[in-house]
Amino acid sequence: MKFMVAWKISTGSYKAAVERFLSTGAPNPVGLKTIGRWHAPGSACGWHVVEGVATAVAELEGVWGDLLEVQITPVIEDAEAASSLAKVHGR
Repeated sequence: MKFMVAWKISTGSYKAAVERFLSTGAPNPVGLKTIGRWHAPGSACGWHVVEGVATAVAELEGVWGDLLEVQITPVIEDAEAASSLAKVHGR
């Protein structure tokens, strides 16, 4: 399953978050693959789309939860949404 992880560096944690990102490269836990990661220039927020199991997403949040405010949303692609909608609307 795919998840959209929206993150924002918590107030007072900017320097520590940047240092952790630069020193570790922010690797994924086992069971999680990055589809893409984006940073909003000049801000303290970004987005990370990952694919894998929910327990690995929970682990990812656990690694960064002390420095980031994180919102995790399961997401599906257009084709999957269209298939579901077609079933509901009799197509």
